[in-house]
Amino acid sequence: QVQLVESGGGLVQPGGSLTLSCVASGFTFNEHAMSWYRQVPGKEREWVSYVASNGLSSRVAPAVRGRFTTSRDNAQNTVFLRMNRLLPEDTAVYYCSAAGINYWGQGTQVTVSS
Repeated sequence: QVQLVESGGGLVQPGGSLTLSCVASGFTFNEHAMSWYRQVPGKEREWVSYVASNGLSSRVAPAVRGRFTTSRDNAQNTVFLRMNRLLPEDTAVYYCSAAGINYWGQGTQVTVSS
């Protein structure tokens, strides 16, 4: 069955960095674009980033442009989100998602606070 397991979150000070990972299984990873989303309690889930199935193109949301990048390793069935210069408003639960697959993992909590 489909599984997406996010990891790498934690508590970090403003200006710090984190790298999130998402390991996928149960589907043909290299046939699906992958995205990251985030959600704050009481608010809708927000799209953060996208990377094409072959990893050759990617984009991020305006709110994180210049600070976050996304990449993938198809040999390891893993997608990454590198987050630099973190801000308190980046605090959220972060989820990865596979295009065309209706499944959400448990996410990983990122808290940016001094």
